[in-house]
Amino acid sequence: MKIYLPNSVWIGNIDQFIRSFDASDENILEITSHEKWVSVHPVVLCMISALGLFMREKKAEIKFKKMQAKSKHYFERMGVFEFLQLVSEIKITKHESAGRFIPVQKITNSKELDEFIKEMIPLLHVKSEQAEPIKYIVSELVRNVFEHANTTNGAFVCAQYYKKSNTIRIGVVDTGIGIKNTLTMHHHPKDDKEAILLALTPGITGTTKKVGGTEFNAGAGLFFIKSLAKIKRNFFMIYSGAGMYKLLKTPKNRQTKIFTDPLKDHISCNYNFPIWHGTVVAIDLCLDEDIDFNRLLDLIREAYREGRKSQSTRYKKPRFI
Repeated sequence: MKIYLPNSVWIGNIDQFIRSFDASDENILEITSHEKWVSVHPVVLCMISALGLFMREKKAEIKFKKMQAKSKHYFERMGVFEFLQLVSEIKITKHESAGRFIPVQKITNSKELDEFIKEMIPLLHVKSEQAEPIKYIVSELVRNVFEHANTTNGAFVCAQYYKKSNTIRIGVVDTGIGIKNTLTMHHHPKDDKEAILLALTPGITGTTKKVGGTEFNAGAGLFFIKSLAKIKRNFFMIYSGAGMYKLLKTPKNRQTKIFTDPLKDHISCNYNFPIWHGTVVAIDLCLDEDIDFNRLLDLIREAYREGRKSQSTRYKKPRFI
């Protein structure tokens, strides 16, 4: 396997980074980077860390070409070299992060998740009302890994706050069975495209074939998270198998409307990427002072109910063109 870290990787331009991922040889993992500067979304750090542990368990060789980029210290502080079990040779001065980032962490059970969220929020120095969507997003995404990924390595989580744009960027990654395999038992998606669209459709869950889920799992977590990003005019992406679905920013001159059909959103989709064994999810969330999380959830729930009603009256299961 080969991964190249270019000058810049964010959700908006992550396609090229994923496209360059070479998953053909599982006997070795080679990581190279841009010589001068590397600036990446936290989800990229999670992907490298998760893949590194995955390859270590396969007794594969890991090579990370010595970084020359000025931003190399960031990778050390974020814990990437620790997960790769490599000596980085990067000397840094340990210091308080001042609430700007949460290094990559591996979460394998509910207790660790609760502790992570409890420790994360104070470090980010956000107001209580701004913390609610962050807690919701992390909790939902990590619990999805626990319930569906079928991996002993758990979820790899990383987050960073960007003061200038008042935005938090979050990545959650696993190297489990992937969305298609999760849904195959009850919904039989024919490919990664249909599986991802099903996963983003409210009422569809891997725990039952019943539209609407059960009283324990309503199948709405990813739909809610995508909708949060849309309402705040931010990015969201999900990558699993050979498919990636990316929610683009809603233009300021366009009204943000919640659709239960993921294909109706302003999106970019591609379904012939290098195969990722597991699931990668990333979201950016602007923390405006006027954010009303409860109101946002009410809007999303209203769209969810309308979508459920439409599904119940028109189809036995969602249909995609």
